[in-house]
Amino acid sequence: MSKIILTGDRPTGKLHIGHYAGSIRKRLELQNTDFDKMYVMIADSQALTDNFSNPSKVRDNVMEVALDYLSCGIDPKKVTIFVQSMIPELTEYTFYFLNLVTLSRLERNPTVKSELKQKEFETSIPVGFLCYPVSQAADITLFEANLIPVGDDQLPMIEQTNEIVRKFNSLYGDTLKECEAVLPENEKSFRLPGIDGKNKMSKSLGNCIYLADDSKTVYEKVMKMYTDPNHINVNDPGQIEGNVVFIYLDVFANDSHFEKYLPEFKNLNELKEAYQKGGVGDVKIKKFLYNVLEELLTPIREKRQELENNLDYVYDVLKEGSKEARVVAKENLKKLKHAIKIDYFD
Repeated sequence: MSKIILTGDRPTGKLHIGHYAGSIRKRLELQNTDFDKMYVMIADSQALTDNFSNPSKVRDNVMEVALDYLSCGIDPKKVTIFVQSMIPELTEYTFYFLNLVTLSRLERNPTVKSELKQKEFETSIPVGFLCYPVSQAADITLFEANLIPVGDDQLPMIEQTNEIVRKFNSLYGDTLKECEAVLPENEKSFRLPGIDGKNKMSKSLGNCIYLADDSKTVYEKVMKMYTDPNHINVNDPGQIEGNVVFIYLDVFANDSHFEKYLPEFKNLNELKEAYQKGGVGDVKIKKFLYNVLEELLTPIREKRQELENNLDYVYDVLKEGSKEARVVAKENLKKLKHAIKIDYFD
């Protein structure tokens, strides 16, 4: 069985460390494994479903997301990076799939329900937004992808995709492939909270540390992080649960970081125990986290600056990747139309 990987992001802003922890780190690992094909999509068409009145926001951020991908180490020699709207076959796939899904099923999708509540559309829900799980099913099946790196919030989308696949195959014959989610190994990477500790890290909520943030900005954001409100004095016992700094350390810190930046502790477990007993201040753990994040972000930042001086290269990566993806899309659309028996002139 072929091993085809597809993943992507909506270009509504620069990517943040939540994206890195939840998906990019896994993509970097996967691109160095044995696979038949790997696609990384910039989902600009999907981004328009709730940014239709502000297309410039989406257009401007296509390059920002591409810069983030390449800065992190996504390699266009190994991976096909493409722009969703440059593949019109995806729109046709989506159109046919709409016949296989009921309105009530879309409204029951937990991810859609959660996002509708956050967007506050009330009674003015754009049909395109409500139907974006169908669009995602088209993205996956058009490229015959069977491994989808996602966060756990996207599991309902994978379930819905497989429902559509089974419905299609039951009607038109065994044509489409089911897929499975590839989750981060570290469960705390699934939904990295924002620096405020109140919500998942989100561009729209302004509680992010961006991959492109400069060192000073990262420091300021880390120092503002929510910890334990009752840990007022250094000697007070501290709470680990819900403490954003420790959640980030769970995701990003390893033993070598302690050796370099906090040698009085061997590992994170020792630091947690000391904090819970009392005697470790919030400033100390925040400075440690800052050093950990800087080790990750500095090379990304430097690569981004280099790429920003060579935007023609970034543009060519997107253009050539989209061309390559389009060739596959045309061939697979032929198969789909043949199954539906609407390939009249072939």
